[in-house]
Parts: sequence; structure tokens; C-alpha cells
Amino acid sequence: MHEMKQHKPWFDEECLGILDQRKQAKMEWIQDPSQSNVDTLNKVRRDVCRHFRNKNKAYLKAKIEELETNSKINNIRDLYRGINDVKKGYQPRTGIGKDEKGDLVADSHSIMARWRNYFSQILNVHGVSEVRQAEIHTATPLVPEPSALEFELVIEKLKSHKSPGIDQITAELIKAGGRTIHGEIHKLIIAIWNNEELLEEWKESVIVSIHRKGDKTECNKYRGISLLTTTYKILSNILLSRLIPYAEEIMGDHQCGFRRNRSATNHIFCIRQILEKNGNTMRQCISSL
Repeated sequence: MHEMKQHKPWFDEECLGILDQRKQAKMEWIQDPSQSNVDTLNKVRRDVCRHFRNKNKAYLKAKIEELETNSKINNIRDLYRGINDVKKGYQPRTGIGKDEKGDLVADSHSIMARWRNYFSQILNVHGVSEVRQAEIHTATPLVPEPSALEFELVIEKLKSHKSPGIDQITAELIKAGGRTIHGEIHKLIIAIWNNEELLEEWKESVIVSIHRKGDKTECNKYRGISLLTTTYKILSNILLSRLIPYAEEIMGDHQCGFRRNRSATNHIFCIRQILEKNGNTMRQCISSL
């Protein structure tokens, strides 16, 4: 039996049966190369090619109808995912890589060591002198613990369809867990809040490499994404919701990037207007900065 080809979604059991017929016709022609067996083999080959073309056309037609349906119902996520699948097609992952010297390595241990060294140089800060921890005296009262209402609001805002962290617990699982799961996670977060110490599992993340463009054997052609645990995201979102009001008071109107209901488009437009009105003089001033 032939193996199912991963890069052709339309390749099913029926296609396997037709390939077996072609194989059987070829074996008969090898054993008896008569004209009748030659004609039979050619006919089977034409039938196989015709069947594969029809399968491919039917698959593309169904894919286009699915894209049209997602576009009509404003299912943007599945729409762009389907467009990328049709546009890019199957792109197999490479099983080799290049080390620091540029030599190709194929064994898994060497490739894993190369990725470890690469991300260690990018993510870890080297050469930073040890900073002496100083006592901070403040009259601000202690920050209250996260309430049950605040905790539930953060869970509702968790994004779905996100890859889980090292614990393999997704946001959908926590949302569907009900009061029992929510109560236990809330107790855990309150304990961490009072002890002011994170769990060791929350300090670990799974780094996934995503190819950008260029040579797939070079590590610098990839960007890494750290997958954090979903329970850690709950605590970080609680902290973020409490810090945002203070940050809004400190930041001025000149800061628009990564702020809600703001965009750097207006700033870019203003800079372009200034450049058009002042001409080369303003360009020279900016280039000299």
C-alpha cells in the first residue's frame, strides 16, 4: 500500500486503490510485455491521471466555496487561513541546519544544540553587571488581592485558538471548566500574589521557530515565539489591567504605539506633511539626527 501523501489533501483511499491498479497493470506488463498488456497499462495510466485531475479540481472548487462562505459570514480567521493554504501550498520542514561556522548538520542533537545557542544569544542578556537591590520605602497601601469579579473578567477576555504552554492547558479548557476550575485557579493566583513568588513552571516557555523567508537551514531566517502557560497569562492580564490607568497618566499624547484607540498613522502623516512643506531642509535635519 502507498503512504498517504500529506501535501495533497485530496489524496484519499480511492486514489490508493487506483494506484494499486496501475501497479498491478505494470507488473503484468513486466511479466508479459505483450501488446495487449501495453495497451492496458497505457489505459490505466490515462485513467489515473484523469482521476487525479478531477480530484484536484473538486478539491479546489470546494475550497473556493468554503472561502466564499467564510467571506459572507465575516469569518476572517478561517478566510485568511484558507487563502494562505491555497496560496502557499504544502511547505515541508527541513531536517537539516547550519551551525555557527555555516556547515550543514543533520543529526537531531546537533540541530537542537544549535537552536539552543541561537535563542540563548538572542533572549538572554549578557554582560550586565549585578545590580544591588535597594530597599524602597513608600507610603502607598498594599495592593488588594484580585477579586473574583476581576478574575472572571480576565478569563472572559482570554483569546481563543492560541497554542498552550508547557502544561498544554488551553484558554478554551479554562473557560469551559466552570466554577470549580475557576475557583482553584483563583486560589492559586491569590497565593502567588501574597507570597510574591511565581511557580517554577510559569517561568518556562516553549519556543517555536517560524520561518520568515530565505534559507531554511539558517537560524537567523526564523523568528521565535514563546508559548506561555495560560494560567500565567491570567495573572499577567490582571497586572496589566491595574497598571494601564497609571501608565496612561504618565505617557503623553506623543506616544501612540501599542496604546488602545491610538495609532501611529497620524504621526506618520504629520511628518510627511512637514517634509513636503519644508522640502530638503527638513530631510537634512532629520538625517543629521
